Amino acid sequence: MSTFLEVQPTAEFRTSVPAILRRFRTDHAAATPVVFGANRRPEAVVIPFELYSELLPIMEDLEIARLVRERQEAGPAVPLADVAAKFGITIDEPKA
Repeated sequence: MSTFLEVQPTAEFRTSVPAILRRFRTDHAAATPVVFGANRRPEAVVIPFELYSELLPIMEDLEIARLVRERQEAGPAVPLADVAAKFGITIDEPKA
């Protein structure tokens, strides 16, 4: 699959949805994504659901990595017990 896909005008995309869905049903995750937008500027991508299902764990990993980076950049972690003590809260230890 090429990384440079033709951008369909939005009106053309609207009329081609049935054909796109037939292609997705036939080719499944291997079907070429469809990029569309106004004035042929890419604004959205439609992909087969099977491909989305394969990509979802990767997207989740990327989101987790982004959160980890944000938290690392925010500075050192503060133990929950220290925060609780600051506000006069007692944390019970979980029972085994």
